[in-house]
Amino acid sequence: MSEPVQVRILDRDFMVAAPPEERESLLESARHLDARMREIRDAGRIVGIDRIAIMAALNLTHELLEARGDAAGAEAVQHRLEALDRQISEYLDDVEIPAELRR
Repeated sequence: MSEPVQVRILDRDFMVAAPPEERESLLESARHLDARMREIRDAGRIVGIDRIAIMAALNLTHELLEARGDAAGAEAVQHRLEALDRQISEYLDDVEIPAELRR
């Protein structure tokens, strides 16, 4: 069951419903978002809380998509390594290896 959690972003308080087991994650997310929005605001190039929020959302979404791409690439490499390992094992099963070279 969700419970209200108060988060503070750019000196404004918001009430957000979250299950108790997700409370700490929500608070950490709010701290991260607050920090990113402050960076954007303090850079002085963007005015208005709505524009700051949109830029922060765009930046965070871009980072998320890059991380997903990196994870997919790592997964593809892992699958390729597993396939190569199977090929090598199958080859070695078919090759006669002298007893002195076996482990």
